[in-house]
Amino acid sequence: MKFFIDTAQSAEIRTVAQWGMLDGVTTNPSLVAASGRNYRELITEICQFFSGPVSAEVIATDFAGMMKEARDWAKLSPNIVVKIPLIASGIQAVSACAAEGIATNVTLCFQPLQALAAAKAGATYISPFIGRLDDIGQEGMHLLREIKTMYTNYQLSTQIIAASVRHLEHLRQAALLKVDIATIPFKLFTEMLKHPLTDQGLAKFMADAKKIPQ
Repeated sequence: MKFFIDTAQSAEIRTVAQWGMLDGVTTNPSLVAASGRNYRELITEICQFFSGPVSAEVIATDFAGMMKEARDWAKLSPNIVVKIPLIASGIQAVSACAAEGIATNVTLCFQPLQALAAAKAGATYISPFIGRLDDIGQEGMHLLREIKTMYTNYQLSTQIIAASVRHLEHLRQAALLKVDIATIPFKLFTEMLKHPLTDQGLAKFMADAKKIPQ
């Protein structure tokens, strides 16, 4: 499984990249607004130090507006992936982007037939939002299973990104399903490295190391 980080904080991206765990970056307008940064300046900065795929989202909801933004984003850096919402005009834009060689990440996916439509249109990535489904009493992991089955049945090349990942159990189950990618917040990168027995074991080793004759 590839790990993407879902953030608008350059420091978090740099940290995880230094750990050797980072394969890509996703952002969205909500994260960028919370950061207080200019969207284009932020994406430009990220692409200057990170060479993996970086998702940047369009703001327009009409086809012409989406394509203008998509082309502008694609000119910024060769590793840009244009994030497009899963609506009718968005699917049209995905198809047009595919024809022009622009990579796309189709976002706000909540049911499997949406994912099938995105793949048919030529999406590079599909982002099912599993946490938001859990929030309304549905099982987000079930959506991942169904998309994975559909894509396998028809040998579709669109990569599945488990998105809106809220906790380590989401991440564990997505990995067991052989989902291509998970995009996760910085806190989960730190949490996946932790276990109480690891801390206890390290404390004991350090204490015993002090007893070793020098």
